[in-house]
Amino acid sequence: MQYWNSTLDRGFMLMGILNDSGSPQLLCATFTVLYLLALTSNGLLLLVITMDSRLHVPMYFLLGQLSLMDLLFTSVVTPKALMDFLCSENTISFAGCALQMFLALMLGGAEDLLLAFMAYDRYVAICHPLNYMVFMRPRVCWLMVSTAWILSFMNALGHTFYTMQYPFCKARKIRHLLCEIPPLLKLACADTSRYELFVYVMGVTFLMPPLVAVISSYALILFTVLHMPSNEGRQKALVTCSSHLTVVGMFYGAATFMYVLPSSLHSPKQDNIISVFYTIVTPALNPLIYSLRNKEVMGVLKKVLGKYMLWTHSTI
Repeated sequence: MQYWNSTLDRGFMLMGILNDSGSPQLLCATFTVLYLLALTSNGLLLLVITMDSRLHVPMYFLLGQLSLMDLLFTSVVTPKALMDFLCSENTISFAGCALQMFLALMLGGAEDLLLAFMAYDRYVAICHPLNYMVFMRPRVCWLMVSTAWILSFMNALGHTFYTMQYPFCKARKIRHLLCEIPPLLKLACADTSRYELFVYVMGVTFLMPPLVAVISSYALILFTVLHMPSNEGRQKALVTCSSHLTVVGMFYGAATFMYVLPSSLHSPKQDNIISVFYTIVTPALNPLIYSLRNKEVMGVLKKVLGKYMLWTHSTI
């Protein structure tokens, strides 16, 4: 079989879900709406958290980091997919593919760790409220965020470098929405079985400890909440935690499917659907899940929008 390692010149072809769907125009319009929703909702949430001093607390600091990661994550994938479909041009350069893979792995890994830290934050707030500002002081919060970014950066850099050093065959078509490890390894003209095992082990290592931390935190929270004397306090804690658990379920479910399940259980169609879910759908829904059920955030948002409308009216 012939190789084409003139990849630096030729690149790959991303055969995403839009080209293979029965109604690509409708799907393209849906993706556009979801992307605009992700930009608007995450952008507004970041603005609100930054502008109002009442939200300068650990919970909203971590939530702002989640919005930033979602905003960047969906922007790495969605504009490229939409432009490829609209311009009938689905090529991506070798360097562009490597960069997209690196950014997607880094942002996905950072979100994976951040969700575990957010679960710990809720555990401390509900189970140890009197010591909350001791356990979640600013230095600890910055350490959590820095750990998430640095570990995910190192993990993404190693995987990207190792994946892209393989020789690839003439079939340049990546049957996936974006450049990711599983679909790229299918194009490699070399034995990738050991590396696939390594990807599986790293996937389990990177995903399972944070997931166990999340489950443990919420098990302790549930135990504490059930013993709360106040119905109002119990309801408030459950609402806050159910929002977080919804986000956790969406993220870890998709990530587990892509990087923990054996490759024999994967198919291009299933992988595309899962990738759409965690790169386009979830970033659009996350801020809505958190903010629409949070009276404090909605109150500040209304206040900010009210000031903006008042300023707009006075300048006309």
